[in-house]
Amino acid sequence: MGKTSNILRRSIYTFLQNYQYLTTTAALLAFPFSAAILFSQAFVPSSLLLQSIYNRLNTIFQAAGLPNHLISSEFFTWKLSQTISSSISTLPFTLTFLLFSKASIIQTLNSSSSSSCNILSIFKPLLTTYVCNSFFILSANATVFCLFIFGFNFLEGISAASGLSNSPNCLLLLSAVAAVVYSLVLANALIVCNLALVLSGIERSGGYLSILKAFVLIRSGRITSVALSLALPINLVLAAIEALFQYRILRMPAASANSWSLASEGIFIAYLYSISVVLDTVVTFVFYKSCKNIGSSIEEQQLELEDTSYSYQIEEGNYYVSVKKSQQFP
Repeated sequence: MGKTSNILRRSIYTFLQNYQYLTTTAALLAFPFSAAILFSQAFVPSSLLLQSIYNRLNTIFQAAGLPNHLISSEFFTWKLSQTISSSISTLPFTLTFLLFSKASIIQTLNSSSSSSCNILSIFKPLLTTYVCNSFFILSANATVFCLFIFGFNFLEGISAASGLSNSPNCLLLLSAVAAVVYSLVLANALIVCNLALVLSGIERSGGYLSILKAFVLIRSGRITSVALSLALPINLVLAAIEALFQYRILRMPAASANSWSLASEGIFIAYLYSISVVLDTVVTFVFYKSCKNIGSSIEEQQLELEDTSYSYQIEEGNYYVSVKKSQQFP
């Protein structure tokens, strides 16, 4: 908890140091993406894409043998379909405005970068890494679902072999465990992908290697819990802003709403979402620097242990006594 609070304090301090740039240029670059995310809540639920994805997921899960109560659950299949549809509909804004905003933030915060470095040199590795992140998240989801299908079918096989029927309580418990495991795997995958984006922008190299470096960086420092605790408040803020937009804009009766006040309020909420996206990138940048510092300190400690692991032997010559380093005691 101490590491988390320190990183948050440093992130807020960094944000305030570059307040003028981050709240104008970076936030305005992320504004079209934020508006697309917020307005997708109005168009996605009634789109044909959502219904098509929902029907296909239902067909796949039923053919795979998942329990009916898990398939018919709105939280499971419908929310997953809605997330996929929203990601597809906002993909052009993500690949342009969001990545350009992240590139500008990384260029501003990275003091080691040269002044002649332009945003395009950061944007290209960010784009490559984002495409690889999409395949990585898709692979993580597919792996977890395969494990779920294997687990449920294995339980049904044991029950059929023993002549016992599946207990509803047992299926409910297994479904709860599956939901927790899925949430943890998806949260860790998103954290690695978010860190990989910042890492690729700093090191000017994108692709799957950035994802691997981000994973090793988190695991080597043993700070997975810190990464999860950092991602939680940011995601809660984003979810709260989405709920505020849906309550104040989408559910506002058209007859009782003033068009100018409604438009200004919607723009302000979208701007708040952009500020939250910028702050998320700042927190990830500071977290990356903290991981690098922890990794460097661990390497220095290992080098010190290696240096002090030598022993000394004394050789008697004809006229002198010499001392040399040896790996083992005699």
